[in-house]
Parts: sequence; structure tokens; C-alpha cells
Amino acid sequence: MIKWIFSFFAVIFFAQPAVGQEGDFARCIAGLRERAKSERLPAWIVDEVMPNLSYQSRVIELDRSQPEFTQTFADYLHRRLTPERIERGRQLRDEYDLFLAELTRKYGVPGHYLIAFWGLETNYGNYLGKMPTLDCLATLACDPRRSDYFTGELMTALSLLQRESLTPDEMKGSWAGAVGHTQFMPSAYSRHAVDGDGDGTINLWQSERDALASGANFLAGLGWKTGERWGREVTLPENFPYAETGLANRKPLSAWRDLGVTMTDGTPLPDVGMKGAILVPAGHTGPAFIVYRNFDVIMRWNRSESYALSVGLLADRIAGGVSLARPPSTTESALSRRTVEKIQMRLNDLGFSAGGVDGVLGPATRSALRAFQKSTGMVADGHPDGKTLRALKIALEPSS
Repeated sequence: MIKWIFSFFAVIFFAQPAVGQEGDFARCIAGLRERAKSERLPAWIVDEVMPNLSYQSRVIELDRSQPEFTQTFADYLHRRLTPERIERGRQLRDEYDLFLAELTRKYGVPGHYLIAFWGLETNYGNYLGKMPTLDCLATLACDPRRSDYFTGELMTALSLLQRESLTPDEMKGSWAGAVGHTQFMPSAYSRHAVDGDGDGTINLWQSERDALASGANFLAGLGWKTGERWGREVTLPENFPYAETGLANRKPLSAWRDLGVTMTDGTPLPDVGMKGAILVPAGHTGPAFIVYRNFDVIMRWNRSESYALSVGLLADRIAGGVSLARPPSTTESALSRRTVEKIQMRLNDLGFSAGGVDGVLGPATRSALRAFQKSTGMVADGHPDGKTLRALKIALEPSS
């Protein structure tokens, strides 16, 4: 409780408003140094490392234009499930076959999922990221959008300097502070990284086996259900009630069967005691998926539905599965963040709660869209297509 109270006041007193000016960032760092002292970080980190942290303006630009929120599902999937990535994933699955089998026995996570995470995060180690981790985390800690979260990640990253005998120059990764082959945030590194190659040390940058074993340990800790899939593509009947799609509406598979949901080859859904949710990420004209509990686990790694679907689909392809029976249209334009903000404001004004106006087409916004579409007699799939935008009286502004 004391730690929670301190974190609350840290956001108020330590985090600064927009940090575009050098003075703002310097004042924020001064506050963060006090936070580091209160967490008993070594004096050399507080007095030598932290004063040398620098503001990274590019990080803020990237934070406001994440592909999970600025690309159509078709474009997002096309860029990630490439033939080359699928083939390389299959090669690495075979190369690490015995090691992956050992990880599955220990952690319960099938190897093709671990390879899929590796492929999506860094293209199998081809790009680990070159941005200075501590500078990136300090920049985001001093930005008001998610200051509390990134302040915590910065403190953990600084503690790893001592625990893992690292130098600031060695800590490089993504703009958001994720590092290594499987792009762990510092908190995940601290709690879940393990020695996979048996050399007595943990290094997620240099050891592929450390990274894969750590990924398995992380997923197990997040609640991976052994023996269950992430989900699968399904076929929906013409009269399907799209208002019942979305992660918040889970039903037993038997209930979806009664509504006419089938496998893509027309056979019934499995007769097992599981619940699932139906997702239509590209609207009612695109593919449909039923997702299970392990999909939620994937989303605890990354909160994007598009990312989680890509992990599951890439894992399936690595394991020998086929491409989508109903691929999404490639002609649809992505919406700008400003357009999504207008959608959210309009829905809220009309009494359909879309939550905060953040420009992110997340579950709350899609739920509000479904409710609005249903009220106007449209297909309530939660997808902001041209017809829905016209009904909302919002001009289409494609993402740049």
C-alpha cells in the first residue's frame, strides 16, 4: 500500500508536462533521481548515470504512431506474415526442435508459439533495436501520457544495470524500452528472464536460448493454458448477430455452434467445454476468428488485438497450417489518429460510451461503434467503414 501511495504522488510531483524543452526534461530527471534514491538504487546510478540521460524526441513521435493503431488489419498482417518469415520460422523450429520440446515439457508452451513471438518481435534476431533504452524510458517517464508505467520501467531498468552487470551503452532496444531477441520490457526481464543455455548468466541480447526460455517462462507466468490453442479462423452465417462480437462477449463453443458458427471447411466447432469470443478485425466482410484463453495471455504480452492475432496465425503457419480462408481486403484505407478521436468524441456525444478520447480504436470504442451501428440498423461489427463514418457525419481522413 505504501508503495502504491508513493507511486501515485510520484506521478503528480515527479512527472512533468510535455518535455519538448530541455529545462522541462532536466526538472523531470531531478524528480526521477529523488524517486531512485527512495528506491535505494546505488549512488553511482543516481549521481553518474541519471544526470547523463537525454531526451529522445523521436520516441514521442513513435509513441503517437504505433502500427497496431494506425494500420488496417490487412496491412498489419501483410507486413508480418510474409512468406520469408513463415519459412524462416519453420527452419528455426526444426533447428531448435529438442530445446523447444524441453521448454514445452517444463513450461507447457508449444515451441511454434515461442518461434512466432521471436519472429514478430525482432524478425528472429535480425533487428534487436538500436535506441538507448535508458534514454527512451526516461523520455516516456517524463511524458504525461503513461508516466507512471514508464517511471516504474525506468527504475527497474536502472536496477538491472547493477544486477546484470550491464553498462548503459549495452542497453539498446526499441523506442519503448523493450530489449533482446524477444523484446522484454525491464519488468519482464527482471521477473521472468532465465538462463536457457546453462552458462550461468542471463543475456537476452546475445543468447537465443536465454530469450526463448525466458519467453516460455513469461508466458507460463501470464497464465498459458497447456493443451489449448490461441483460437482459429471460423465461418459466420449470413444472419450472424455481429453485435455479440468482441472480447467482452464470451460464450461456450456450444452456444456459438447454435448460432451457426462453423470451422472454415463447414464442419462444426469442436465439442469441448471451452468458451470463446468472436473477433472480426476487418469488419463483417473480412475474416472471423474465435479466440480462447491463450489469446488473452498473448494480449498480456502486447495489448493489441492485431498483434495477438498475428502471433497466433504465424504460429499456426510455422506449425504447417494454411493461409486464411477469407483474407481481409487490401483496398481499405487506414484511419488517422485524429479521425479516430473524432469518432470517439461523436460517439460519446451521442450517448454511446467510447471511453477516453485517445485516438486508439480499442475495445471500448469498438463496443460503442457496435451499439451505434445496431441503433441505426447497420451491421453491428464495430468496424468504422465508410458507411458508419457517413452515419456519424465524419469525413474520412486516411492515415498519412
